Amino acid sequence: MNRKNIYLALTILGLIAPYYFFLQVREFDLQSLNEQFAANKLLGGLAADLLISVIVFWFFMFTEAKKLNMKNIWFYFVAIFLVGLSFALPLFLYFRERTLERK
Repeated sequence: MNRKNIYLALTILGLIAPYYFFLQVREFDLQSLNEQFAANKLLGGLAADLLISVIVFWFFMFTEAKKLNMKNIWFYFVAIFLVGLSFALPLFLYFRERTLERK
């Protein structure tokens, strides 16, 4: 199995896994979520780790996409907000591999 196919499999997993949990949430209360992050240091640390990872991914994505002349960069940005980094990162890496194969 080549890297491109592994990235595609991880993209599918990165789409399904978060939504498995998201669809179980019956009501979403942003204030309660913020209180839980503030009260639980472990959740706060995980949130900070994820935020830093997203920022690093954006930097990598923009520089790589520009270097490889990739199109539709906005799609990966939207993918982070609609699903998350677990979907957007392997999706970008899949299309990056496809672009590299074509060159």
